[in-house]
Amino acid sequence: MSQQGTIHMNYKVTLIITSLLAMLFGSFHLADDIVRGFEPGKFSTIGGILLLVVWLYATLMLAERRLGYVIVFLVSLLASAVPVIHMQGAGLVGGRIANSSGMFFWVWTHLALGATALVSVILSARAFWSLQRRPSR
Repeated sequence: MSQQGTIHMNYKVTLIITSLLAMLFGSFHLADDIVRGFEPGKFSTIGGILLLVVWLYATLMLAERRLGYVIVFLVSLLASAVPVIHMQGAGLVGGRIANSSGMFFWVWTHLALGATALVSVILSARAFWSLQRRPSR
C-alpha cells in the first residue's frame, strides 16, 4: 500500500471514530434534554433518532463513497451547530439549566459534541475532495 493510501486509510478511520463519538455525544444530549424536560420525549423525538440512524448508516455502511461523505458532512455540520444554538440567549449555563444537578455533564456534552462533529465536518470534506482527485477506474 502506498503512503498516500495509508494516509487515506488513517483519515477514514479517524472520520469513523469522530463520527461515532459525535453520535454518542448527540444521543447523550438528546437523552439529557428529555430527562430534564427540555424535550417532551414523545413521538416527536423520532426525528432525532432517525437523524442518528442516517448518520450511523452513512458512517459505517457508506464509508468511502461520495454519498456517505456528503451525509456525514451535512449531519456533522448540523450537530456542530447544537452547542452554538444553545449558547444563544441565556448561554450554556443560564436559563433552565442554571444551578441544576448535572450541569457539568450537560455543558461538557455540548462541548464534546461540537468538537467531534466539527472534526467530522473537516475530515468528511477532505475525504470527499480526495475522492474527486483520484483517477476513476
